[in-house]
Amino acid sequence: MNWKPGRPAADRKRAGLPEPDGLLYNTEAMRAAFLTGVRALEVREAPAPRLARDDDVIVRSRAVGVCGSDLHYYLSDSVGSDAVKYPFIPGHECAGTIEAAGPAVTRVKPGDTVVIEPAVSCGACDQCRTGRPHTCRKLLFLGHYGELTGGMAELVLAPERNCVPLPPKMTAVQGMLAEPLSIALYAAGLAGSVRGKTAAVLGTGPIGLCVVMALKAEGAGAVYATEKVEARLEAAAAKAGADWTGNPGREDVVAGILARESLGLDLVFECCGDQSALDQGVALLKPGGALVVVGIPLELRVSFDSSKVRRREIRVQNVRRQNKCLEKAVAMIHTGRIDVDFLATHSFPLDRAREAYETAAARRDGVIKAVVTP
Repeated sequence: MNWKPGRPAADRKRAGLPEPDGLLYNTEAMRAAFLTGVRALEVREAPAPRLARDDDVIVRSRAVGVCGSDLHYYLSDSVGSDAVKYPFIPGHECAGTIEAAGPAVTRVKPGDTVVIEPAVSCGACDQCRTGRPHTCRKLLFLGHYGELTGGMAELVLAPERNCVPLPPKMTAVQGMLAEPLSIALYAAGLAGSVRGKTAAVLGTGPIGLCVVMALKAEGAGAVYATEKVEARLEAAAAKAGADWTGNPGREDVVAGILARESLGLDLVFECCGDQSALDQGVALLKPGGALVVVGIPLELRVSFDSSKVRRREIRVQNVRRQNKCLEKAVAMIHTGRIDVDFLATHSFPLDRAREAYETAAARRDGVIKAVVTP
């Protein structure tokens, strides 16, 4: 599972990675999609994982989403200052069925459907002890090069504590979509109470659409959404519940929003990782407002108008994945408070995983979320 010589033994064991002699592997093979370079993805045979620790489970992958961060690795060999190391098995939005469970596993059993929390924390560092496992000092992430093997494979190894059981009526695709929804719920929570507050969501890809839905579900006031892809902009209004939408490629969205909110907005969620959206966010906020940065810029540095940010005392809040919101996301989908079904627009078998990535990267055919079903 992506073991590299020289990796600390404690990290290897905690992550369920094989020892150098490969004894943690079965002799059986599975199929998996490997990112092998920029715009290069191959489906190959790989050793099937076996249980490495007593609290491990093996999940048969049923639905894996192609996330924006996956596309970063597919379209570029670097994200900021971080160089991508190929080959590796991607995919962190993953739900499936428990295939096998270690003797210490008690919360789930073979046959249960679960969604995997992709961030595996150590539980012992200062961050974990203070309730911040998502910024764990030894954090390992599913589907991240050099860390943990991802879900774009027939079988996935994960700790039991990272598996959230799905209610019987929830599908694996809905469970997979709970992962991006959990990020949106966490981002909304970082902004403080959103009830009654005006907000803009800049970029309505899958995460941005989830943020719109999270804001509306939590009682926000008017929510304004911007996006350059028309199909996603239409989904923001028709499906996610945005009160106003605008295309920054065709119109001055700042002027359009401020014509309706002359004093400015309480909150802005930047969800596309674009410098122009950050600038728009600052321009839209009222004094004391908050800019919540959810998007991941490919560039190493971004900037703000320091005078505007300082004079209006704008708070800039970055978002690092999610923290303890996956169970809430599952519950909100299960109870119908949030309907995520429209996000999964395209489905591909594992053999067509490269087509899934190309479709998502080109944003063609009205794609919102491409799903691979190993």
